[in-house]
Amino acid sequence: MKKTVLLTVAVLALLSCNKIVTPEETEVKKPKNIILMIGDGTGLSQISAAQYFGKTPSNYTRFPITGLINTSSESDLITDSAAGATAFASGIRTYNGAIGVDVDTTKVQNMVELVSQKGMQTGLIATSSITHATPACFFAHSKSRDFHEEIAAQLPTSEINFFAGAGLQYFNKREDGKNLLDDFSENGFSIDTLKLEAMPNAKKAGYLLADKSMPKAMEGRGNFLKDASLLAVQRLSQNEKGFFMMVEGSQIDWGGHDNDAPYLISELLDFDSTIGAILDFAEKNGETLVVVTADHETGGFTLASDGDDYNSIQPTFSTHGHSATMVPVFAYGPGAEIFSGIYKNSEIFHKIKTLLQE
Repeated sequence: MKKTVLLTVAVLALLSCNKIVTPEETEVKKPKNIILMIGDGTGLSQISAAQYFGKTPSNYTRFPITGLINTSSESDLITDSAAGATAFASGIRTYNGAIGVDVDTTKVQNMVELVSQKGMQTGLIATSSITHATPACFFAHSKSRDFHEEIAAQLPTSEINFFAGAGLQYFNKREDGKNLLDDFSENGFSIDTLKLEAMPNAKKAGYLLADKSMPKAMEGRGNFLKDASLLAVQRLSQNEKGFFMMVEGSQIDWGGHDNDAPYLISELLDFDSTIGAILDFAEKNGETLVVVTADHETGGFTLASDGDDYNSIQPTFSTHGHSATMVPVFAYGPGAEIFSGIYKNSEIFHKIKTLLQE
């Protein structure tokens, strides 16, 4: 009896000194900076291609946290990039083709608008036009992704501090005859239409380096995506309250639509290289969350065997459109652990928003 009493006292003493922390009570470290990277059209087979066709180990393998998202939109089982990006940028599911609006075409607040209220700076980088579906959802509101000129007109007065991509024709060769490059200047932007180089004295910096889209990686684009991302990081990280940045590997999707494996793989490897550069920054910085995902998979891409030869991979496609397959999420840095599991694409926004709360 005496031994039982002593044991009970010892256990109670141990519990009083060591509080049991439930998963709900676990404190999640919050980041100062957030970088969301979207490989448009990138499913698991596309990511796997980096391991088989890359000359160096894939940077996707550096992430400690992985998850999966269901990519359906509100209107369709298979999403398009506009609805997919609106889910990421605003936390709602909407109809295919929608840019930052709900199913009734009502404007919804996007991540850039949200973080700007907290004093964070913001950046967008894409290998497409900056008015294309994915980047557009982070600064614009339009009932149709096809309204490029309407979308473009919203960028000069947006909360964006840095952007780089293409789409110059939607700003200076418009059907309404307006030259929005003047609007940029009136709103504190310095715009370069020739090359990507630092503008240290500019209040805001923008780069429109091609009329419609950047060249393909295998046709001379060079390291634009990586260089632009690092230039943005260098500039935005000077802000004491941190920054949010979205980086899109836009043309992975286009290779999938074309059923062009060399095009797709070269764009994927370019995106993978950019991931590596961003992770290098995040590792040194220690206050940056990096989340990498995709809006959907494109092409029904698979890495099939070449006949009966199981040592030879033959990339194949099942569609010229998108597919309904879930796509992976990868996370590194403060708060990364909340991105594990299986959830809807719109939860990416809400998870980031949770990490922004005081």
